[in-house]
Amino acid sequence: MQLAVIGVGVMGSAIAGRLLDSGATLHLYDRNAAQMAPLIARGAIASGSAREATANADHVIISLNSAAIVEQAVFGPDGVAQAAGAGKLLIDMSSIDAGRTAIMAQRLREETGMGWVDAPLSGGAPAAAQGKLTLMVGGTAEDFARARPVLDHLSINITLFGPPGAGQTVKLINQILCANAFMAVAEAVRFAEAHGVDATLIPAALAGGRADSRILQEYMGKMARRDYTPTGRIDNMLKDLETVQASALATRTPLPVTSLIADLHRMAVAGGLGPADSAAYMRLFDIDGEQPA
Repeated sequence: MQLAVIGVGVMGSAIAGRLLDSGATLHLYDRNAAQMAPLIARGAIASGSAREATANADHVIISLNSAAIVEQAVFGPDGVAQAAGAGKLLIDMSSIDAGRTAIMAQRLREETGMGWVDAPLSGGAPAAAQGKLTLMVGGTAEDFARARPVLDHLSINITLFGPPGAGQTVKLINQILCANAFMAVAEAVRFAEAHGVDATLIPAALAGGRADSRILQEYMGKMARRDYTPTGRIDNMLKDLETVQASALATRTPLPVTSLIADLHRMAVAGGLGPADSAAYMRLFDIDGEQPA
């Protein structure tokens, strides 16, 4: 396959690395050329622009941080649209606003004939590198079928939810559930410590019960050890929660618990924890900066 990946940050690099492992010919573009270097060393081909990367590929995968950045990469100078065509397909794996996704998808198709599939993900960079992502997809049935040969290399769980933008809506639902779970686990760790219980034993003890979850299993021990090895950024979660809140306001959907969780994320980011791993939510509970004895 001739593929392009635009945006090779933490997530984009993991996606690109997995696609290289599949044997695809990979054309890369990132405004930060240094971020492409490790992938070029593995055989990827550097491009000077999103337009150049698109011109050499049948499928274009985008992994960027906001709707504004995606719009610039697609429709801006030297963007994807300048090399688009009916035979090509854009797969946007960013986490952005569903409404803007639908508008951009329609515009790209009307102006160039190029299809658009939104495929935001759950699982983070480690799952991407192993091909074990969960993907929430929006797009036409035809475009979804065209995207599957690429997505199957990255995911073990793929669901088409509806037209462009539908995948982004479900990703926001995913983020509501994850953000609340992260904070609940951090709270539970602090409660356990305050009562002299070893929190690292809890995930195994609760495995298979109603309180069990991937976040409990993966993060309670990490939080108890104050292990902040990066796997995801708190400021990225806040970005998604703010998108949730904007959508909820537009539809008058009450989200009282998630609104509180969003404010706690704002506190974390205001306190300098934006780039930190999700396990660093513990610092909100370690008021004195120290783990309890």
